[in-house]
Amino acid sequence: MNSYLALKRFFLDAQMANFLRGHVGAFEAWGGLPRTLLYDNLKSALLERQGDAIRFHPTLLALAAHDRFEPRPVAVARGNEKGRVERAIRSIREGVFAARTWRDLEDLNGQAKVWCQGQAADRPCPEDRSVSVRTAFAQERPSLLAFPDNPFPTEEQVAVRAGKTPSVRFDRNDYSIPHTYVQRTLSVRASLSDVRVLDGSIVIATHPRHYDVGQQIEDPAHLAALVERKRKARQHRGQDRLAQAVPNSRTLDEALVRAVPHPNAVRLALERRRAQREQPPPLAVALPPDPRLRDLVVRPHALNDYDQLHGQEIAHDDHQP
Repeated sequence: MNSYLALKRFFLDAQMANFLRGHVGAFEAWGGLPRTLLYDNLKSALLERQGDAIRFHPTLLALAAHDRFEPRPVAVARGNEKGRVERAIRSIREGVFAARTWRDLEDLNGQAKVWCQGQAADRPCPEDRSVSVRTAFAQERPSLLAFPDNPFPTEEQVAVRAGKTPSVRFDRNDYSIPHTYVQRTLSVRASLSDVRVLDGSIVIATHPRHYDVGQQIEDPAHLAALVERKRKARQHRGQDRLAQAVPNSRTLDEALVRAVPHPNAVRLALERRRAQREQPPPLAVALPPDPRLRDLVVRPHALNDYDQLHGQEIAHDDHQP
């Protein structure tokens, strides 16, 4: 009788996360939950069955313990129980999919909700055709168990590894993270609409969830922070190379920071550092007033001249007796 509200949402797959979301969505729509739920022999519910011995899926048992209902598989060779489950599925196929078009999953779920609350609710109740499904549900609704205040968690949770690039891969798409978290093991928690990336219990990134394949979902703030870091890194590398070649260039940096890039400011900074190192003042070189010495320009020889001289010495040695 409750099957018209059981169809809360369509999902893209039948994985355990969506299996749990279907339960929670149905319970929310009902405003409570039955004391017993029947299951066909699907792997999300039953892992193994040998005679009367049944091994339920541990996640389903966790949901049942949290919401306080009894999971019960349909009995073997009991067509009336299995038929009750399959009849609800056939009703959904014929009522929702027949000659119906939709743009996307959200549109399909919207149309299914209208069908559930309208046509499906007004049809005759299978167990008592003198009343509608809507009336039968209203009569039995007080018997439902109370829905817990804290719904069972249905987020997908997986561990991911961030490589050298600031992103993590989840469900065949890449989601950006701050560059300070590269080369770490992180975790992803995903709902139907959002993907959150966590470092321990700290949320470091939140993105809208995408269901395409091979997409790069980026937060502009992550890109801006990475670009700024690379810009500063290039600037520092240039300054380091200059400092290695000309150690006193750090004094020029100091003058630029003080907004006085004047030769006297550089000279004063050099004098201050010399005094801090307790070095003696530089001595001036006194040259005679002879302009021939004062204006003398010494030009070094080209290195190829020395190569020629070296070659001549080798040739001379070869001719020695």
